[in-house]
Amino acid sequence: MLVHLAAREYRNVSRLDIDVPATGLVIIGENGHGKTNLLEAVAYLGLLRSFRGARDADVVRFGAAAFHVRATLTPPSRWHTVTVGYERTSKKKRATLDGVDQPRLTNALGALPSVAFSPADVALVAGGPGDRRRYLDVMLALSSPAYLQALQQYRAALLRRNAALRTAQREGGRGDHEARVQVWEPALAEHGGYVAAARQAFVREQAERYTHLCTAIGERVAAVLRITTAGGDNSDALCTNHHAQSDALTRTFATQRSTELRRGITLVGPHRDELHLQLGGRDLRTFGSAGQQRSAAIALRLLELATLRDTLGYAPLLLLDDPFAELDLGRAGRVLDLLEDAGASQVLLAVPREEDIPPAFTRLERRTMCDGALT
Repeated sequence: MLVHLAAREYRNVSRLDIDVPATGLVIIGENGHGKTNLLEAVAYLGLLRSFRGARDADVVRFGAAAFHVRATLTPPSRWHTVTVGYERTSKKKRATLDGVDQPRLTNALGALPSVAFSPADVALVAGGPGDRRRYLDVMLALSSPAYLQALQQYRAALLRRNAALRTAQREGGRGDHEARVQVWEPALAEHGGYVAAARQAFVREQAERYTHLCTAIGERVAAVLRITTAGGDNSDALCTNHHAQSDALTRTFATQRSTELRRGITLVGPHRDELHLQLGGRDLRTFGSAGQQRSAAIALRLLELATLRDTLGYAPLLLLDDPFAELDLGRAGRVLDLLEDAGASQVLLAVPREEDIPPAFTRLERRTMCDGALT
């Protein structure tokens, strides 16, 4: 799918042009020389943001005015070229598809579909609820334009309601603040109901697959994936119905409004949902070992890979940032088997040494990364 990558002024990469074989590449280099930066630049063309959570201004190379990343693609991609650029001074980001400027950046979301595996993924398990909500949002937005639209509209209404709540708190209830807060609740309930129902539907449909993946990686007790909707409907019968979720949110906003006026913030809604990961009935974030948390994070990425593959009809590009560094040989081998079963046909693998290349990827061509340059 990816046949050529060009990057300019991206982190420590001043200028990079590389042809990518159909099966992929191994990038070898010591830590700090730019291997992960290269994978991040590739992922940027699908996510339109850093997969490490960095601000756009922070991925522009030091001293440069802007960065630019461009990919040339072949089928099954629907596009021949995709580019994304960001200018530090104006803070403007633009994307093109086949040379045509996109009036909305989201038009280019997922143009180069990829899934990245990294030791940093453990934050999906050990981090806060926001990390897991972001995981769900990215995956569902890439696989459903309707979800992306509902999420954007929910966030816009939430921003305005929170602004009205802060004003009410600052002015101590003087004026008609409750009406100014309440006016945003129909939009919050409508779009938030869709978001909550879609999340519930996904988790319920994929919970068994997640359990199977954890078992296949090597967990000996049952792994459980579930979600609770903050202020919505969590009943088995109605949780995946967006009308039921909207109705529940409408009622909850009404009952919580007085408290929120005092606190100056919206306390309920999908922005407070929690994706729960349990192993043997215990919370993995609190009680899981480092190895168990790492395995659960890999299972989540494998679930993402399967979801995008099912949506697209083909496997996305696989980005592996030394993903087996913290796994024992048994688990690493089982993860490799699962990746092979997923049918990923093109792989970009970054490792510090040649001996770190797993046997399954020794067939791939190799390049060396040193100080942001490939040889």
